[in-house]
Amino acid sequence: MTLHIFNPEHDIALAYDNKYFTAPHAGRLLRHDLDYLPVLWAAEGDYVLVENIGSAKQHALRFQRFGKQVNFVSRNDVERLSEYIDNVSPWGWDSALKFQLEQMGVKTAVLPIDKELADIRKLSNRQFSSAVLEDVQTQLANPVLLGKAFYADCFADLESMLQTIGKAVIKAPWSSSGRGVRYVDSILEPALANWAKNVIKMQGGIMIEPYYNKVKDFGVEFYSDAEGVHYAGLSVFHTVNGAYLGNSLADEVEKKSILSTYISEGLLNDVVTSLEQLLTSQLRGVYRGPLGVDMMIVAAEKGFMLHPVVEINLRRTMGHVALSLSSRHELSDRIMRIDYDGAHYHLHLVHKDR
Repeated sequence: MTLHIFNPEHDIALAYDNKYFTAPHAGRLLRHDLDYLPVLWAAEGDYVLVENIGSAKQHALRFQRFGKQVNFVSRNDVERLSEYIDNVSPWGWDSALKFQLEQMGVKTAVLPIDKELADIRKLSNRQFSSAVLEDVQTQLANPVLLGKAFYADCFADLESMLQTIGKAVIKAPWSSSGRGVRYVDSILEPALANWAKNVIKMQGGIMIEPYYNKVKDFGVEFYSDAEGVHYAGLSVFHTVNGAYLGNSLADEVEKKSILSTYISEGLLNDVVTSLEQLLTSQLRGVYRGPLGVDMMIVAAEKGFMLHPVVEINLRRTMGHVALSLSSRHELSDRIMRIDYDGAHYHLHLVHKDR
């Protein structure tokens, strides 16, 4: 059986790169409240690790008809069932999760070795996204594509680059859900300067990108296996200041129709094909599992342009979760949304007009 784990604190764990990492309160709460989510993509009879089995069953009832019958298990159950677990499928792999699973008694043979974890961490750095962005633009040489990203390993270089770029977005190399992203004009205010210095100290550097007039967020979801990287579907999502709000559950035809208002379907297909080739050359034999590439449509002087690689998430994404639901015709007019009521997180499937 496969053991599924929802560990949304994964991106922050990558930044710390410490097996003893403890997630901040918001990360622990998100994991606790939504740990039942793998019911949407797990196979029949698989195990899903949760903190409270009764609570998980109660929350999963709303979505049970969209998934398979799974077995919710606690940490104490995992050691008892370890001989039956021949695969582990987390939201994302990091050293902290591996250590947690070792403590639960999961067999070493089904866990990634430290070299694999180091490779995943390296390829999850936004520097990798920057390199792939440049490769896509070089390969396609299409004037409708745009996007640049620079890396500074000291504060003086950051200040110098900002003087050249002007209005910009600065990003921690490893971060999640917009938390490691800041918007800045050419001069850093003291509080922002302190934040940037701390990022450079903790993570070794910082990313700088020109500010673009974004009009639409979306992503392309992939799976990586022994053969290479393969297209899985489009993800049309909604954000505020970089923080994820929700995904459209439209089918592929409707999602392509939404995007064709801004860019041609031919260009999108070319970008997807290019990414399959480029990512296969980088990830084959290194990473197996789901991944996503965030993109955005930008308003420019001569019309709309496409930024093809805003970031690469070497893990499962909410776009993959949405794809698990998008095949259901009765959900085609819904938005998959995560809400926070001040105490807990909830997954809702709401009509688009709400």
